[in-house]
Amino acid sequence: MGAWPTELRLRKDRRALGVTFDDGTRFELPAEYLRVRSPSAEVQGHSPAERRLVAGKRDVQILEVNPIGNYAVRLVFDDLHSTGIFTWDYLSELGRNQDRYWHDYLNELKEKNLAREPTAR
Repeated sequence: MGAWPTELRLRKDRRALGVTFDDGTRFELPAEYLRVRSPSAEVQGHSPAERRLVAGKRDVQILEVNPIGNYAVRLVFDDLHSTGIFTWDYLSELGRNQDRYWHDYLNELKEKNLAREPTAR
């Protein structure tokens, strides 16, 4: 078993989730980052080749943090995405690799000529 969270705290503005682990590491994970890295099949697909790039989520907020047993949380976002189950190990991985994953995400958006800003309806 990997890291175990001692605290999960949704920021008042709902734009970030603070996670503290029993080894003392603490990460502030922005809602946009969590949304675009959601472990759901909708985002990740069923293989790396099926992974979808999610754009236009700069303003996304987390509406709910729902425990799943004692191993994960399901995050509900205000764009109604709610199928990602974030295990403690995955949250720890997202925190440890945040700079690299975020850099890769921004590069991928640029390559595909997509933006973080939501498209106007």
